[in-house]
Amino acid sequence: MADLRELYQDTILDHSKKPRNFREIPGATAKAVGHNPLCGDRVTVYLRLDAGNIADIAFIGQGCAISKASASLMTDAVKGKSKSEATRLFERFRKMVTGRPGDPIDASLGKLAVLSGVCEFPVRVKCASLPWHTLEAALEAKQETVSLE
Repeated sequence: MADLRELYQDTILDHSKKPRNFREIPGATAKAVGHNPLCGDRVTVYLRLDAGNIADIAFIGQGCAISKASASLMTDAVKGKSKSEATRLFERFRKMVTGRPGDPIDASLGKLAVLSGVCEFPVRVKCASLPWHTLEAALEAKQETVSLE
């Protein structure tokens, strides 16, 4: 139980209770919906792309604290980045959350590193990665629901 409490540290709780970029983007140039039927997390990611860059990003949805915090932190981290930069960031993030406890944390992840403890709770990895998979689908112009089973 103490390990689980450590996972929900202040930054995660803050981003869960007061998520950044929690809104729809009218006239979004890309959008995708993600759903994890095992826990009920659901997220819609909206993008406004400009010359291959993420000019604006937002999300709406419902889910656990990890899912909502991950979406909030993700939107802050990728805003202004190119599609390829966002994809590379997702790869580094995925490596962190699927790594082994105690693995070194990539300093370039910045605030995203607060989710590093997710690797100790395999059932939470899908919660943390759902917004990222949904972002990936939006960047690839796939509007269908991304389902993580």
